[in-house]
Amino acid sequence: MASRRNVLQERFFTSLISGDRAAARDIVDKALQADTPATKILSHLFWPALDQFQNLHRNDQLSPLAYNFATRLLRQLVDQMQIRLEQSTRRGTKVLVVSGAEQSEEIAAQMAADLLEADGYTVFYAGGGIANDEVVEQLTEIKADKLVIFGAVSSTVPATRLLIDRMHEIGANEHVQVIVGGGVFNRAEGLAEEIGADLWSNDPIELVEQMQDKPARRMAPDQRTVGRKRRAPKRSAA
Repeated sequence: MASRRNVLQERFFTSLISGDRAAARDIVDKALQADTPATKILSHLFWPALDQFQNLHRNDQLSPLAYNFATRLLRQLVDQMQIRLEQSTRRGTKVLVVSGAEQSEEIAAQMAADLLEADGYTVFYAGGGIANDEVVEQLTEIKADKLVIFGAVSSTVPATRLLIDRMHEIGANEHVQVIVGGGVFNRAEGLAEEIGADLWSNDPIELVEQMQDKPARRMAPDQRTVGRKRRAPKRSAA
């Protein structure tokens, strides 16, 4: 069974990087005709392909053309899969989802946004390229409970660290839980904790599960969070 899945994943990956739109759609259509749940298509087909071409692109093992083929085609398929996700009862919890500027990072964040919305969260998806000040302002404006940040490349980390530090400076971290995910946080053990994230995940599916297990209750910081308690509080000037 696992070998059949691997063959299907490889066929799908090949169709993406070659820009074969018909072949990619055919694979997805057959999965849907076999009554495969949309969440399983996202987790067992879309995410492995995204992770694979992200890694190849990062290591200069994929041409810019193949990367563009893959990202544009996969984004289109993710768009179409969103309406097939079964929607859960609304939770009354607001989530702002942002990402790094890379196309692949935006697709990962979009998958996370779609899955979170299906799981009952009220989701605001901004994607990449948003200034930190705008993110903080939006958190306040919508009265967000959680901030999700997806990043695949190392250049995303400094901006993420500055964003979390800014939230600490203005006290926004006392009300907003910060969750990070994606390639760069998977590869560097302890990085998410170091920059002060509350939760972290390897992929969008795990992210939803993590957030289900650890809701953002109004607790003392050392009870509610994971990463934040490792950050020493600022000392007031003598």
